[in-house]
Amino acid sequence: MDMSTSSLNRRELANAIRFLAIDAVEKSKSGHPGAPMGMADIAEVLWRDHLQHNPADPAWINRDRFVLSNGHGSMLIY
Repeated sequence: MDMSTSSLNRRELANAIRFLAIDAVEKSKSGHPGAPMGMADIAEVLWRDHLQHNPADPAWINRDRFVLSNGHGSMLIY
C-alpha cells in the first residue's frame, strides 16, 4: 500500500505529538499520556485543516480557540 507524501507527513506529525507527550510525562514523572496519544491524529487534522490561527500573531483577535476540557489530556496542546 503506497502512502502519499501528505499522509506520511501527517502520520509523522501525529507521531511527533505522541512522542513529545510521552517524553513530557516521563520527564515530569507525572501526567497521563493516554489522551494525547489517542488524540494526536485528531489534533493534527484540527490544527492543520480546520482551526484558523497564526503562530506569528498569537494575539490575533479572530483566531479560533481550542478548549480541552479534560485536564489530564492537557499534554496534547503543550
